Amino acid sequence: MSTTESLLSSVQLLSGVGPERAETLARLGIRTIADLLFCFPRRYQDLTLLKPIFELVEDEPVSVRGIVTEIDNQSRGFGRSRLTVLVSDSSASLRAMWFNQPAMRHRFEIGKQVLLSGKPKRKGLTWEMAHPRVQDLIVAEGEEASGEILPIYPLTQGLTQAAMRRLAKQALEKYGHFVEEALPASFQTEHQLCGITDALFQIHHPASQEEIDTARNRFVFQELLVLQLALAIRRYQLINEQTAIPVEMSAKIDSRVRRLLPFIMTPAQEEAIDEVVADMGRDTPMNRLLQGDVGSGKTVVALYAMLVVVAGGQQAVLMAPTEVLANQHFRTLTKMLANSRVRLALWTGTLGAAQRRETKAKLEAGEIDLVIGTQAIIQGELSLPKLGLVVIDEQHKFGVRQRAHLRDSGESPHYLVMTATPIPRTVAMTVYGDLDVSTMKGFPPGRQEVHTYVVTDDLRARWWNFYREQLRAGRQGFVVTPLLEQSEDEHLVSVLEAYEALCRGELKDFRLQLVHGRMKPVEKQAAMDAFRTREAQVLVATSVVEVGIDIPNAAVMTIENAERFGMASLHQLRGRVGRGQYPGYVALCPRANSEEGMKRVQAVADTRDGFDLAEVDFSMRGPGELLGTKQHGIPPLRIADLQRDHAVLIEARKAAQSLVATDPKLALPEHRGLLRQVTARYAEVITLGDVG
Repeated sequence: MSTTESLLSSVQLLSGVGPERAETLARLGIRTIADLLFCFPRRYQDLTLLKPIFELVEDEPVSVRGIVTEIDNQSRGFGRSRLTVLVSDSSASLRAMWFNQPAMRHRFEIGKQVLLSGKPKRKGLTWEMAHPRVQDLIVAEGEEASGEILPIYPLTQGLTQAAMRRLAKQALEKYGHFVEEALPASFQTEHQLCGITDALFQIHHPASQEEIDTARNRFVFQELLVLQLALAIRRYQLINEQTAIPVEMSAKIDSRVRRLLPFIMTPAQEEAIDEVVADMGRDTPMNRLLQGDVGSGKTVVALYAMLVVVAGGQQAVLMAPTEVLANQHFRTLTKMLANSRVRLALWTGTLGAAQRRETKAKLEAGEIDLVIGTQAIIQGELSLPKLGLVVIDEQHKFGVRQRAHLRDSGESPHYLVMTATPIPRTVAMTVYGDLDVSTMKGFPPGRQEVHTYVVTDDLRARWWNFYREQLRAGRQGFVVTPLLEQSEDEHLVSVLEAYEALCRGELKDFRLQLVHGRMKPVEKQAAMDAFRTREAQVLVATSVVEVGIDIPNAAVMTIENAERFGMASLHQLRGRVGRGQYPGYVALCPRANSEEGMKRVQAVADTRDGFDLAEVDFSMRGPGELLGTKQHGIPPLRIADLQRDHAVLIEARKAAQSLVATDPKLALPEHRGLLRQVTARYAEVITLGDVG
């Protein structure tokens, strides 16, 4: 058996791993020896500073291991409290105290082993620590309790730290030396990285914090380098191995297009148009992301690009994530282009059979210039012989494979994706690393301010009075809830409950419409049409109204259970009001006392700029939910943390771009290890053609 085959063998090769234990490990994604070697500790317990209590020195930082023997929790009134916990080892006892931290009481129980870290003080004959750091002591039977740094691994039911440590140690000793070194020696020297074997032993069995940092830096750099190589290769292929038909641009075409647009462009729009037109003028496909805040005018930029393509005799596609948004785009563009020669068509999953046949025939004959629809466009039924440009609205709603589908045959179209969810710079370098990025800041003239408030229970009556005043003044409003149906959680409000309650209560004198994701498309469209024509004054909805709904007369919005929405969703939702001549007002109504949820809600109320809010969201939420999602299709990072490792990401990105510039297929012998890693992890999801 070769070394590679050994690493890819089942963990059942290890002593103590039978079929049942193998199934348990599989729940953690550990199926092979290699999976186990690269299942890194999530943290460590440093017992190198551990001392018996009787050897403590006043004010000298130390860790103490002991058993909880007494707990005294005293309330002193006016919100004040003192928690005292007596911890004993075989030599003496230490009293740990926390003031006004009642939640700490849940960390302790009599007989529990704990690790306390802090600076001890002598109080008579007793040692005390004020507000020490507390860790549950996780030491396996037979392990020493001092002089070590113990790895703490992710676990699942039926697996203990003791078992994981034994298995990791066994795998390391038997197979650790077989792991291929993917980084050339010169590369390791240039970036000050340790070798793979040393890194594996140090990350699983470190002798010091320095070894942990050295090993972690090696694996973080390698993980980010492999991702950036995949993106750099993808970008190289788009630029050098695919061709597109250049789009002709002239002053005459520019003038013709601008006559169809009833807008004066903002400087941000003009800059984005210049970048898009320059890209489309080349014989390589444009691959550009257009990001801008809600209401910044991205659709006008996209329309300009589509009309330029149509003027050159090619076809353009505008793809939206929902039928509601596709229908809205179709209506808007039909109205705007009514006096032009541009031929439009709508293509969604609910078109009737006769209309589908007619539209399909016209598209394939080149008798339609611009088709607007949903992802039904890319499901194989249509053939677009003169496709020159694909525009995708709300890119984050589509996956990596979806966005590449229309490139599969013939000349590649130019490609423009839009998002009103501003992307943190670090995430843009990962998920969207194969795209050029245009950023639009600011708003077109006349865009109204949207005022956002956190409305707690004691303010709800005042808010609903204001809401009704706005409706009586002729404005319209939204009420948004996170759930469709009733939940067992008494704090959660479903859209059906909200609709019924509002019809009987706060909004009983007004005309309401209901819309949610489970309604048939025709019912959903009827509800939206009633709201658009002002037949309905209030739309009660789930988050289906988050994207692209444009009702200029809508001025007020109530978001129930606001703590259950992400910050990006709340920002998108409030973008549905204040789109006409009237300012917008949004009430974020939390109903459950969630500390994390309240932080998000307050951050949205305090931050209007979507780009600033994206960075706040990233700092609070971290990259876990932004990467590795089904929408993006990118596998989750194993060890890198995009917040903590931002500097390493920049270094890895530069290294990857430099490497691909000199060896675009990673064909040199010294790069083949990296090629194998790139191919195994990213070839399918990032569509890397024939790499590898």
